[in-house]
Amino acid sequence: MNVSGIIIGLSSFVIIGIFHPIVIKCEYYFSAKVWPIFLVSGILCCALSLMIENDTLSGITGVLGFCLLWSIHELRKQEERVKKGWFPRNPKRSGNVV
Repeated sequence: MNVSGIIIGLSSFVIIGIFHPIVIKCEYYFSAKVWPIFLVSGILCCALSLMIENDTLSGITGVLGFCLLWSIHELRKQEERVKKGWFPRNPKRSGNVV
């Protein structure tokens, strides 16, 4: 029995679930200006997944890399959600215009 597909699927579910609050917190505390961290981390994870010989671990690392890259888009969208008032704006962060 090959369970690697189930493991990758479950890992994808968990990684995506973890990144939702990470994006919200990053935008709240640092603004969307932290996107280069997500870019570099995503590229590194994708490159690392190409070098890992274990298919399951390679797949999980690739999913992590693409979730990091997708988070760049979500940071921008989160910024828009905050402007619309759907999420709270951080009053302590400089540059806030109410």
